[in-house]
Amino acid sequence: MVRTSNRRIQRVDWLGRKIRKWAGQGRTKMVEFVTVGVYGWDVERFFAALQSAKVDLLVDIRRRRAVRGAEYAFANSQRLQARLSELHIRYSHRIDLSPSDLLRKRQGAADEAHHIARRLRAELDDDFRKGFVREVLDNFDSARFVADLGPDSHVVALMCVERPPEACHRGMLAERLERDLNVKVTHLTP
Repeated sequence: MVRTSNRRIQRVDWLGRKIRKWAGQGRTKMVEFVTVGVYGWDVERFFAALQSAKVDLLVDIRRRRAVRGAEYAFANSQRLQARLSELHIRYSHRIDLSPSDLLRKRQGAADEAHHIARRLRAELDDDFRKGFVREVLDNFDSARFVADLGPDSHVVALMCVERPPEACHRGMLAERLERDLNVKVTHLTP
């Protein structure tokens, strides 16, 4: 147990040095992260929350970039990108940070077995969490992710669909960024 803890401390130290080195070379700098889901927001409040948080880059981590229901049409990819452009917020789609269709189906089956509507889910199933770690987070490099955001990224929003971050893979990604980079991630909620 102590050994794992020491490795983690060493990795955080190494990541911090690497990011500071990149910042010193003008390549990137530490960024702030927020997360946001779509459910529960109306169009005006959603974009106002992004502006209030001073988001300059929204990273869409959904596999399917559409949301059912007229009240969430603003989150469909083309409309979302158009409105973000008007607000001078850059957009990036990172499908590599989304769960596979198989994992999504497993989570759907778990929701159904527990008689929980997707929009009302409060947490992720353990099998989904383990699968997401295996499929995505085991290969995720937080320092590389920050570097790839570019030097103009200061406040980055990780966006998916579910309302609470605990019910969505964006919460798991946020936990990883917090751990690896020793940063605080703010969760925007309606």
